[in-house]
Amino acid sequence: MQNSLSLAGRFYLVVEDEYLAASSMMTALEDEGAEVAGPVSNVAGALELVGERAFDLDGAILDINLRGVMAYPVAEKLAEYRIPFVFVTGYECGSLPEHFKAMPCLNNPCNEKELLVVLAGLPARQKRPGVHPVT
Repeated sequence: MQNSLSLAGRFYLVVEDEYLAASSMMTALEDEGAEVAGPVSNVAGALELVGERAFDLDGAILDINLRGVMAYPVAEKLAEYRIPFVFVTGYECGSLPEHFKAMPCLNNPCNEKELLVVLAGLPARQKRPGVHPVT
């Protein structure tokens, strides 16, 4: 792929518990020039990585169900830091909790091109030293 989607230089977190899906997403992102953190396959690991790299992340791809554990705490932490993200799920996107219904959502397995287009359309992350989570 060519760097046509403006992902070059961006840094994305991949939270996905299915190895092949995560690998596919990572390859697609890297082919577009993005850097990738992860993949992370559980909520605790994802929360830790968000805490460590919050000021570096431009966005995230978040599988909702990580081996039976819902990843909404990760979504809430990303929102606190104003890090844009897209949900991927094997469930219906309409089943998201009300406060997440406005977030982009793709069905898993997702089309890589569609995922890249959604990521390119996310608002640019404001990189400002000293930015703290929304309280």
